[in-house]
Amino acid sequence: MAEDVLAAIRDLAPGLRERAAEAEELRRVPDASVKELEDTGFFQLLQPRTFGGLAADPLVHYTAVKEIAKACGSTGWVSSVLGVHPWHVALYDPRAQQEVWGEDPKTRIASSYAPTGRATPVDGGFRLSGRWHFSSGCDHASWALLGCLVPDADGNPVDMRTFLVPRADYRVDDVWDTVGLRGTGSNDVVVDDAFVPEHRALGFGPVTALRVPGHEINPEPLYRLPYAAVFTTTIATPIVGIAEGAYESYAAATRERFRVSYGQKVAEDPFAQVRIARAASDVDAAWLQLTRNMRELYACAERGEELPVELRVRTRRDQVLATERAVAAVDLLMENAGGNAMRTGPGPVQRAWRDAHTGRGHAANDPERALVMYGQCALGIPVHDTMA
Repeated sequence: MAEDVLAAIRDLAPGLRERAAEAEELRRVPDASVKELEDTGFFQLLQPRTFGGLAADPLVHYTAVKEIAKACGSTGWVSSVLGVHPWHVALYDPRAQQEVWGEDPKTRIASSYAPTGRATPVDGGFRLSGRWHFSSGCDHASWALLGCLVPDADGNPVDMRTFLVPRADYRVDDVWDTVGLRGTGSNDVVVDDAFVPEHRALGFGPVTALRVPGHEINPEPLYRLPYAAVFTTTIATPIVGIAEGAYESYAAATRERFRVSYGQKVAEDPFAQVRIARAASDVDAAWLQLTRNMRELYACAERGEELPVELRVRTRRDQVLATERAVAAVDLLMENAGGNAMRTGPGPVQRAWRDAHTGRGHAANDPERALVMYGQCALGIPVHDTMA
Protein backbone atom coordinates (compact mmCIF):
# COMPACT_ATOMS: atom_id res chain seq x y z
CA MET A 1 0.00 0.00 0.00
CA ALA A 2 2.87 2.38 0.73
CA GLU A 3 4.17 1.77 -2.80
CA ASP A 4 0.73 2.73 -4.11
CA VAL A 5 1.15 6.09 -2.36
CA LEU A 6 4.49 6.58 -4.10
CA ALA A 7 2.98 5.77 -7.50
CA ALA A 8 0.16 8.25 -6.87
CA ILE A 9 2.68 10.94 -5.91
CA ARG A 10 4.49 10.49 -9.22
CA ASP A 11 1.17 10.93 -11.03
CA LEU A 12 0.62 14.24 -9.18
CA ALA A 13 3.99 15.72 -10.14
CA PRO A 14 2.92 17.54 -13.34
CA GLY A 15 0.14 19.37 -11.51
CA LEU A 16 2.42 20.32 -8.63
CA ARG A 17 4.94 21.67 -11.15
CA GLU A 18 2.24 23.78 -12.80
CA ARG A 19 1.33 25.30 -9.43
CA ALA A 20 4.91 26.14 -8.41
CA ALA A 21 4.54 29.77 -9.51
CA GLU A 22 1.18 30.00 -7.72
CA ALA A 23 2.80 28.74 -4.52
CA GLU A 24 5.40 31.50 -4.74
CA GLU A 25 2.74 34.13 -5.34
CA LEU A 26 0.58 32.89 -2.44
CA ARG A 27 3.64 32.40 -0.18
CA ARG A 28 2.11 29.06 0.84
CA VAL A 29 1.38 25.74 -0.80
CA PRO A 30 -1.97 25.93 -2.64
CA ASP A 31 -4.83 24.18 -0.89
CA ALA A 32 -5.43 22.09 -4.01
CA SER A 33 -1.92 20.63 -3.78
CA VAL A 34 -2.31 19.76 -0.09
CA LYS A 35 -5.68 18.12 -0.78
CA GLU A 36 -4.21 16.03 -3.60
CA LEU A 37 -1.32 14.92 -1.40
CA GLU A 38 -3.73 14.06 1.40
CA ASP A 39 -5.85 11.96 -0.97
CA THR A 40 -2.85 9.82 -1.92
CA GLY A 41 -2.30 8.89 1.74
CA PHE A 42 1.09 10.61 1.77
CA PHE A 43 0.62 12.20 5.20
CA GLN A 44 -0.16 8.77 6.69
CA LEU A 45 3.10 7.14 5.55
CA LEU A 46 4.88 7.72 8.87
CA GLN A 47 1.74 7.72 11.01
CA PRO A 48 1.30 4.75 13.39
CA ARG A 49 -1.07 1.93 12.45
CA THR A 50 -2.82 2.42 15.79
CA PHE A 51 -4.33 5.60 14.34
CA GLY A 52 -4.89 4.58 10.74
CA GLY A 53 -1.40 5.18 9.39
CA LEU A 54 0.91 2.96 7.38
CA ALA A 55 4.04 3.04 9.59
CA ALA A 56 5.90 2.54 6.33
CA ASP A 57 9.55 2.03 5.53
CA PRO A 58 10.94 5.59 5.85
CA LEU A 59 12.60 5.31 2.44
CA VAL A 60 9.15 5.30 0.83
CA HIS A 61 8.43 8.61 2.56
CA TYR A 62 11.75 10.17 1.56
CA THR A 63 11.45 8.96 -2.03
CA ALA A 64 7.98 10.51 -2.25
CA VAL A 65 9.35 13.78 -0.86
CA LYS A 66 12.10 13.82 -3.47
CA GLU A 67 9.55 13.34 -6.24
CA ILE A 68 7.41 16.18 -4.91
CA ALA A 69 10.40 18.52 -4.52
CA LYS A 70 11.52 17.81 -8.10
CA ALA A 71 8.21 19.28 -9.23
CA CYS A 72 7.99 22.15 -6.71
CA GLY A 73 10.60 22.88 -4.07
CA SER A 74 8.22 24.64 -1.69
CA THR A 75 5.66 21.85 -1.88
CA GLY A 76 8.40 19.27 -1.37
CA TRP A 77 9.71 21.11 1.70
CA VAL A 78 6.27 21.45 3.31
CA SER A 79 5.38 17.86 2.47
CA SER A 80 8.58 16.61 4.04
CA VAL A 81 8.06 18.58 7.23
CA LEU A 82 4.34 17.95 7.70
CA GLY A 83 4.84 14.34 6.65
CA VAL A 84 7.43 13.62 9.35
CA HIS A 85 5.49 15.04 12.28
CA PRO A 86 3.22 11.98 12.63
CA TRP A 87 6.44 10.05 13.35
CA HIS A 88 7.26 12.43 16.20
CA VAL A 89 3.75 12.43 17.65
CA ALA A 90 3.86 8.62 17.63
CA LEU A 91 6.56 8.89 20.33
CA TYR A 92 4.27 10.79 22.72
CA ASP A 93 2.14 9.53 25.56
CA PRO A 94 -0.82 7.59 24.08
CA ARG A 95 -3.19 10.19 25.56
CA ALA A 96 -1.59 12.90 23.41
CA GLN A 97 -1.87 10.74 20.30
CA GLN A 98 -5.53 10.13 21.03
CA GLU A 99 -6.12 13.87 21.33
CA VAL A 100 -4.50 14.52 17.96
CA TRP A 101 -5.89 11.63 15.88
CA GLY A 102 -8.77 10.19 17.90
CA GLU A 103 -11.48 12.10 16.06
CA ASP A 104 -9.65 12.74 12.79
CA PRO A 105 -6.79 10.43 11.69
CA LYS A 106 -5.96 12.92 8.92
CA THR A 107 -5.06 15.70 11.37
CA ARG A 108 -1.86 17.49 10.30
CA ILE A 109 0.79 18.91 12.65
CA ALA A 110 3.23 21.79 12.09
CA SER A 111 6.35 22.58 14.13
CA SER A 112 8.94 25.06 15.27
CA TYR A 113 11.57 23.32 17.36
CA ALA A 114 13.94 26.17 18.25
CA PRO A 115 13.38 26.96 21.96
CA THR A 116 12.32 30.58 21.59
CA GLY A 117 9.32 30.52 23.93
CA ARG A 118 8.88 30.28 27.69
CA ALA A 119 7.57 27.27 29.64
CA THR A 120 6.61 27.62 33.30
CA PRO A 121 6.00 24.40 35.28
CA VAL A 122 2.61 24.38 37.03
CA ASP A 123 0.47 21.72 38.63
CA GLY A 124 -0.26 19.04 36.03
CA GLY A 125 1.82 20.56 33.24
CA PHE A 126 3.13 23.89 31.97
CA ARG A 127 2.08 27.41 31.04
CA LEU A 128 3.47 28.17 27.58
CA SER A 129 4.02 31.58 25.98
CA GLY A 130 6.14 33.01 23.17
CA ARG A 131 6.76 33.33 19.47
CA TRP A 132 8.19 30.53 17.35
CA HIS A 133 9.58 31.22 13.88
CA PHE A 134 9.76 29.32 10.57
CA SER A 135 6.79 26.98 11.04
CA SER A 136 6.61 25.61 7.49
CA GLY A 137 3.13 24.68 6.30
CA CYS A 138 1.48 25.89 9.52
CA ASP A 139 -1.53 27.19 7.59
CA HIS A 140 -2.35 23.59 6.71
CA ALA A 141 -2.11 22.19 10.25
CA SER A 142 -4.35 22.14 13.33
CA TRP A 143 -1.66 21.25 15.90
CA ALA A 144 1.91 22.45 16.44
CA LEU A 145 5.05 20.94 17.98
CA LEU A 146 6.89 23.78 19.76
CA GLY A 147 10.33 23.49 21.34
CA CYS A 148 11.06 25.12 24.69
CA LEU A 149 13.57 25.03 27.52
CA VAL A 150 12.13 24.09 30.92
CA PRO A 151 13.61 25.93 33.95
CA ASP A 152 14.10 24.76 37.52
CA ALA A 153 12.84 26.67 40.57
CA ASP A 154 15.70 29.17 40.20
CA GLY A 155 14.95 29.86 36.56
CA ASN A 156 17.89 27.87 35.17
CA PRO A 157 17.14 25.75 32.08
CA VAL A 158 17.35 22.06 33.00
CA ASP A 159 15.38 20.34 30.24
CA MET A 160 14.48 20.73 26.58
CA ARG A 161 11.00 19.60 25.63
CA THR A 162 8.68 19.74 22.64
CA PHE A 163 5.16 20.86 23.49
CA LEU A 164 2.18 19.62 21.50
CA VAL A 165 -0.33 22.47 21.19
CA PRO A 166 -3.76 22.56 19.49
CA ARG A 167 -4.70 25.29 17.00
CA ALA A 168 -7.12 26.84 19.49
CA ASP A 169 -4.16 27.74 21.72
CA TYR A 170 -2.01 29.57 19.16
CA ARG A 171 -2.26 31.97 16.26
CA VAL A 172 -0.30 32.21 13.02
CA ASP A 173 1.40 35.51 12.22
CA ASP A 174 1.90 35.92 8.46
CA VAL A 175 5.51 37.15 8.21
CA TRP A 176 7.02 34.83 5.57
CA ASP A 177 8.36 36.80 2.57
CA THR A 178 11.64 35.42 1.22
CA VAL A 179 13.71 35.00 -1.91
CA GLY A 180 13.60 31.20 -1.89
CA LEU A 181 11.13 28.57 -0.70
CA ARG A 182 8.59 31.37 -0.90
CA GLY A 183 5.71 28.94 -1.08
CA THR A 184 6.40 27.21 2.23
CA GLY A 185 4.36 29.63 4.34
CA SER A 186 6.95 29.33 7.12
CA ASN A 187 5.21 31.84 9.35
CA ASP A 188 5.44 32.55 13.07
CA VAL A 189 3.37 30.69 15.66
CA VAL A 190 2.38 32.78 18.69
CA VAL A 191 1.15 31.39 22.02
CA ASP A 192 -0.26 33.60 24.78
CA ASP A 193 -0.20 31.77 28.12
CA ALA A 194 -1.64 28.39 27.14
CA PHE A 195 -1.80 25.41 29.48
CA VAL A 196 -0.09 22.26 28.16
CA PRO A 197 -0.64 19.09 30.21
CA GLU A 198 2.39 17.00 31.15
CA HIS A 199 1.51 14.20 28.71
CA ARG A 200 1.84 16.64 25.79
CA ALA A 201 5.42 17.66 26.69
CA LEU A 202 8.09 15.23 25.49
CA GLY A 203 11.73 15.67 26.51
CA PHE A 204 14.66 15.38 24.14
CA GLY A 205 16.44 13.05 26.56
CA PRO A 206 14.00 10.13 26.20
CA VAL A 207 13.73 10.73 22.44
CA THR A 208 17.53 10.61 22.00
CA ALA A 209 17.75 7.50 24.20
CA LEU A 210 14.97 5.83 22.16
CA ARG A 211 12.89 5.23 25.31
CA VAL A 212 9.57 7.04 24.87
CA PRO A 213 5.99 6.47 26.10
CA GLY A 214 4.66 6.04 22.57
CA HIS A 215 6.39 2.67 22.28
CA GLU A 216 3.65 1.31 24.51
CA ILE A 217 1.16 1.33 21.63
CA ASN A 218 3.41 1.72 18.56
CA PRO A 219 5.76 -1.28 18.34
CA GLU A 220 6.74 -0.79 14.69
CA PRO A 221 10.50 -0.50 14.00
CA LEU A 222 9.92 2.89 12.38
CA TYR A 223 9.61 4.40 15.86
CA ARG A 224 12.96 2.97 17.01
CA LEU A 225 14.90 5.30 14.70
CA PRO A 226 16.91 8.27 16.06
CA TYR A 227 15.25 11.68 15.95
CA ALA A 228 18.42 13.33 14.60
CA ALA A 229 18.60 11.01 11.59
CA VAL A 230 14.89 11.17 10.78
CA PHE A 231 14.56 14.94 11.04
CA THR A 232 17.77 16.04 9.38
CA THR A 233 17.10 13.67 6.46
CA THR A 234 13.67 15.32 6.31
CA ILE A 235 15.44 18.64 5.65
CA ALA A 236 18.09 17.34 3.25
CA THR A 237 15.79 15.27 1.05
CA PRO A 238 13.75 18.10 -0.50
CA ILE A 239 16.96 19.96 -1.31
CA VAL A 240 18.26 16.91 -3.16
CA GLY A 241 14.91 16.70 -4.94
CA ILE A 242 15.13 20.38 -5.89
CA ALA A 243 18.59 19.77 -7.36
CA GLU A 244 17.41 16.74 -9.32
CA GLY A 245 14.49 18.72 -10.71
CA ALA A 246 16.85 21.53 -11.70
CA TYR A 247 19.14 19.04 -13.44
CA GLU A 248 16.28 17.54 -15.45
CA SER A 249 14.95 20.98 -16.44
CA TYR A 250 18.41 22.24 -17.37
CA ALA A 251 19.23 19.16 -19.47
CA ALA A 252 15.92 19.38 -21.33
CA ALA A 253 16.36 23.10 -22.08
CA THR A 254 20.02 22.73 -23.05
CA ARG A 255 19.22 20.21 -25.80
CA GLU A 256 17.50 23.04 -27.70
CA ARG A 257 19.39 26.11 -26.48
CA PHE A 258 21.55 28.14 -28.88
CA ARG A 259 24.36 30.36 -27.59
CA VAL A 260 24.61 33.36 -29.92
CA SER A 261 27.98 34.55 -28.59
CA TYR A 262 29.69 31.31 -29.64
CA GLY A 263 27.50 30.52 -32.61
CA GLN A 264 26.76 26.97 -31.47
CA LYS A 265 24.16 24.85 -29.76
CA VAL A 266 24.95 24.65 -26.06
CA ALA A 267 24.50 20.88 -26.23
CA GLU A 268 27.62 20.75 -28.40
CA ASP A 269 29.73 22.67 -25.86
CA PRO A 270 32.04 20.19 -24.08
CA PHE A 271 32.27 22.46 -21.05
CA ALA A 272 28.48 22.39 -20.67
CA GLN A 273 28.63 18.62 -20.98
CA VAL A 274 31.17 18.43 -18.16
CA ARG A 275 28.98 20.60 -15.92
CA ILE A 276 26.04 18.29 -16.57
CA ALA A 277 28.15 15.27 -15.66
CA ARG A 278 29.42 16.84 -12.44
CA ALA A 279 25.97 18.03 -11.38
CA ALA A 280 24.42 14.63 -12.06
CA SER A 281 27.14 12.90 -10.05
CA ASP A 282 26.69 15.24 -7.09
CA VAL A 283 22.94 14.64 -7.02
CA ASP A 284 23.39 10.88 -7.33
CA ALA A 285 26.02 10.77 -4.59
CA ALA A 286 23.83 12.79 -2.25
CA TRP A 287 20.84 10.52 -2.73
CA LEU A 288 22.80 7.27 -2.59
CA GLN A 289 24.35 8.15 0.75
CA LEU A 290 21.10 9.37 2.27
CA THR A 291 19.27 6.20 1.29
CA ARG A 292 22.11 3.87 2.27
CA ASN A 293 22.23 5.23 5.81
CA MET A 294 18.47 5.24 6.34
CA ARG A 295 18.24 1.72 4.93
CA GLU A 296 20.87 0.48 7.39
CA LEU A 297 19.28 2.28 10.35
CA TYR A 298 15.88 0.82 9.52
CA ALA A 299 17.32 -2.68 9.12
CA CYS A 300 18.87 -2.41 12.60
CA ALA A 301 15.53 -1.29 14.03
CA GLU A 302 13.73 -4.16 12.31
CA ARG A 303 16.15 -6.63 13.89
CA GLY A 304 15.71 -5.00 17.28
CA GLU A 305 19.41 -4.16 17.50
CA GLU A 306 20.98 -1.19 19.20
CA LEU A 307 21.80 1.49 16.66
CA PRO A 308 25.60 1.90 16.42
CA VAL A 309 26.84 5.38 17.20
CA GLU A 310 29.14 5.05 14.17
CA LEU A 311 26.10 4.69 11.93
CA ARG A 312 24.26 7.54 13.62
CA VAL A 313 27.11 10.02 13.16
CA ARG A 314 27.74 8.78 9.62
CA THR A 315 24.10 9.52 8.85
CA ARG A 316 24.56 13.08 10.07
CA ARG A 317 27.83 13.44 8.15
CA ASP A 318 26.25 12.35 4.90
CA GLN A 319 23.09 14.38 5.46
CA VAL A 320 24.91 17.73 5.63
CA LEU A 321 27.17 16.76 2.73
CA ALA A 322 24.13 15.71 0.69
CA THR A 323 22.79 19.23 1.08
CA GLU A 324 26.19 20.66 0.19
CA ARG A 325 26.43 18.53 -2.95
CA ALA A 326 22.88 19.36 -4.02
CA VAL A 327 23.46 23.11 -3.70
CA ALA A 328 26.76 22.79 -5.57
CA ALA A 329 25.01 20.93 -8.38
CA VAL A 330 22.40 23.66 -8.78
CA ASP A 331 25.16 26.28 -8.76
CA LEU A 332 26.99 24.48 -11.58
CA LEU A 333 23.86 24.47 -13.70
CA MET A 334 22.83 28.03 -12.90
CA GLU A 335 26.28 29.37 -13.79
CA ASN A 336 25.87 27.96 -17.29
CA ALA A 337 22.16 28.67 -17.76
CA GLY A 338 22.69 32.01 -19.52
CA GLY A 339 21.34 35.49 -18.99
CA ASN A 340 17.72 34.55 -19.66
CA ALA A 341 17.72 32.30 -16.59
CA MET A 342 18.20 35.41 -14.42
CA ARG A 343 15.00 37.07 -15.60
CA THR A 344 12.19 37.25 -13.07
CA GLY A 345 9.51 34.75 -13.90
CA PRO A 346 8.74 31.05 -13.74
CA GLY A 347 12.16 29.68 -14.78
CA PRO A 348 12.58 26.30 -13.02
CA VAL A 349 16.38 26.41 -12.72
CA GLN A 350 16.35 29.89 -11.22
CA ARG A 351 13.63 28.89 -8.76
CA ALA A 352 15.60 25.79 -7.81
CA TRP A 353 18.69 27.92 -7.25
CA ARG A 354 16.79 30.24 -4.90
CA ASP A 355 15.05 27.38 -3.13
CA ALA A 356 18.18 25.27 -2.63
CA HIS A 357 20.17 28.15 -1.14
CA THR A 358 17.31 29.08 1.18
CA GLY A 359 16.97 25.49 2.36
CA ARG A 360 20.71 25.33 2.95
CA GLY A 361 20.29 27.95 5.68
CA HIS A 362 18.29 25.59 7.92
CA ALA A 363 20.02 24.74 11.20
CA ALA A 364 19.98 21.02 10.32
CA ASN A 365 22.38 21.79 7.46
CA ASP A 366 25.15 23.20 9.66
CA PRO A 367 28.08 21.16 8.27
CA GLU A 368 30.63 21.89 10.98
CA ARG A 369 28.42 20.65 13.83
CA ALA A 370 27.65 17.39 12.06
CA LEU A 371 31.14 16.76 10.72
CA VAL A 372 32.84 17.35 14.08
CA MET A 373 30.66 14.61 15.58
CA TYR A 374 31.83 12.17 12.95
CA GLY A 375 35.46 13.21 13.47
CA GLN A 376 35.16 12.76 17.22
CA CYS A 377 33.72 9.29 16.83
CA ALA A 378 36.37 8.27 14.30
CA LEU A 379 39.07 9.38 16.76
CA GLY A 380 37.58 7.55 19.71
CA ILE A 381 36.25 10.67 21.45
CA PRO A 382 32.78 10.19 23.04
CA VAL A 383 29.98 12.00 21.20
CA HIS A 384 27.48 13.69 23.53
CA ASP A 385 25.55 15.86 21.07
CA THR A 386 21.79 15.16 21.23
CA MET A 387 21.62 15.60 17.44
CA ALA A 388 23.76 12.51 16.79
